[in-house]
Amino acid sequence: MFFDWPLRIFLAFCSREKKSSLRRSCGIFAGWIGVGINVLLAIVKFLAAFYAGSVAVAVDAVNNLSDAGSGVVTVFGFKIAGKPADDEHPFGHGRVEYIAGLIVSVIIIAVGLNFLKESIEKCIDPAPVRLNTLTAVLLGSAVVFKFWLFGFFRAVGRKTDAPALKAAAMDSLSDAGITLGILLAIWAGQYTGFAVDGIVGCLVALGVIYAGIKVLREIADPLIGVPPQKELVEELVSRLLSCPGICGVHDCIIHSYGPELLFATAHAEVQNAGDLVAMHDILEQAEVEIAKSMSMTLVLHCDPFNVQDPTVLAVRRQLENAASLLDQRYKIYDFRYDRPEGNIPRIRFHLLINRCDMARRREISRFLEAEMQKMYPQLQMEISFVNAFV
Repeated sequence: MFFDWPLRIFLAFCSREKKSSLRRSCGIFAGWIGVGINVLLAIVKFLAAFYAGSVAVAVDAVNNLSDAGSGVVTVFGFKIAGKPADDEHPFGHGRVEYIAGLIVSVIIIAVGLNFLKESIEKCIDPAPVRLNTLTAVLLGSAVVFKFWLFGFFRAVGRKTDAPALKAAAMDSLSDAGITLGILLAIWAGQYTGFAVDGIVGCLVALGVIYAGIKVLREIADPLIGVPPQKELVEELVSRLLSCPGICGVHDCIIHSYGPELLFATAHAEVQNAGDLVAMHDILEQAEVEIAKSMSMTLVLHCDPFNVQDPTVLAVRRQLENAASLLDQRYKIYDFRYDRPEGNIPRIRFHLLINRCDMARRREISRFLEAEMQKMYPQLQMEISFVNAFV
């Protein structure tokens, strides 16, 4: 309530916007709020540095100017991310948000390294600093404003799921710690002969660098590619299984080109008794339903599944039971049972296993063959091992 009141006022004026446009507008609004406050704090800290004679406070002021620059990057990141797809970028510009967050995290690390260098120099050659009431008030106010900005960015970041704003929130929290540490160091320096200002500056700078590296890793992950959220996959599978004619879903792959731009593929099991046109219509209707309900562009692969032949069903059940003896998470897909007249029966299927078990493929194959041949002595088996992308 205390942190997000500007956002609530802003949303009251933008309630009629579409969800995607509203998210972008919130990000731009939050970015400009951050730019304004950081410019104001930079001016305040430059004044405090002048009155206190503190290099650390001056460096902290420069830090706020870099935060203002990061805010500008965030704003333009949201603006570019909202551009529609074009010939050069057919999947849209949504990932620009991740790039903006990446730039912000690099700026955080660079400022932390610079601040560390300045602090080390101050440890080697300490200079006297003066703490007066005006300096204390200015720095104390800066801590309060930065902590509020942390809460504001965090609130908007959670609402919009924007990596750049989440990075800015962590940066604001670390800045509040920097300023508070500098204020305490200046106060302590009045009563000790140690280079407290420089020592505290080094510790705070290391904290800033650590926070920047952490944010960098979190933002780099979606650019490299990570599994989608479990809830998203479960919703997709549940909606597909509720579509008429689809009796199974597997091999889901989901690509994110921004928080609100998803492309996916999946294999859908349908009864093999129907004609090709009917199967095509079933899958196309499901794709349209997913596009409407989940804002996802989905392409389905048809996987005909024999649900009528009792022999096929019995062999598949036996195979699934054997696979579950190895690991309950193993799944059987694309099952085919062939028994040419007068020839030895053969089964072909995909087995979904854990990535760490890929080295055990030969062992797994031997176990399944042994289990299946207990009931079907002459049965031949052809296994394709696969891993999940979700």
